Amino acid sequence: MRKVQDYYFKKAKKDQYPARSVYKLEEVQAKYRFMHRGDSVLDLGCYPGSWSLFAAETVGPKGVVVGVDLQQADEPARPGSAPIHWLCQDIMAPELIPLVRRIRPAFKVLISDLAPKTTGNRWADAQQSINLVRKTLALAEILLLDRGHYICKVFQGEDFPAFVEEVRQRFAMVKVLKPKSSRVESREVFVLAMEYRRPERSEGAVDPQEAGMDGKGESD
Repeated sequence: MRKVQDYYFKKAKKDQYPARSVYKLEEVQAKYRFMHRGDSVLDLGCYPGSWSLFAAETVGPKGVVVGVDLQQADEPARPGSAPIHWLCQDIMAPELIPLVRRIRPAFKVLISDLAPKTTGNRWADAQQSINLVRKTLALAEILLLDRGHYICKVFQGEDFPAFVEEVRQRFAMVKVLKPKSSRVESREVFVLAMEYRRPERSEGAVDPQEAGMDGKGESD
């Protein structure tokens, strides 16, 4: 499919980001400031790397970013950014969690721009999208620090309201957003969830004190 040579596509080329999707994350960050200096960020579905690059710039050199995707991303972190660790892995694979934890036991922020390969069947695409985002939510429950934040892309379908309710049960604040840089015809929206309420002992979860961190980044 031919890429639309729109404003954000051209802006991404000018700003040297590999994809226009970076401006969706930038817009949400500008309004809600869910990433801070010194934060640790896990990016699921990171290829080709724009979200990881922006996250690394936002959290700065004392932060850390881990990007995961089936396709290998290799964009170098920019000067003054956090180090980026690229993992070529399937988020469904059980070995992902120990691989991620070798780099960082838990994260302040989990971001996901994951999308299924679209088929043209709106119902099937929405179902595939929900399956993916439910997996990212499950990973957030394991890998997010208490009071951590989460944002994911979702294709709206009949199961979307139920998914939003699942997120509301786990976070103090939830917003459904449609960034200006999203194409008008797209059914994608973004679910931003802030202040994760981590159970005292959910299976596989890391206690921040045991991990040797308090989950707080530097103040801007």
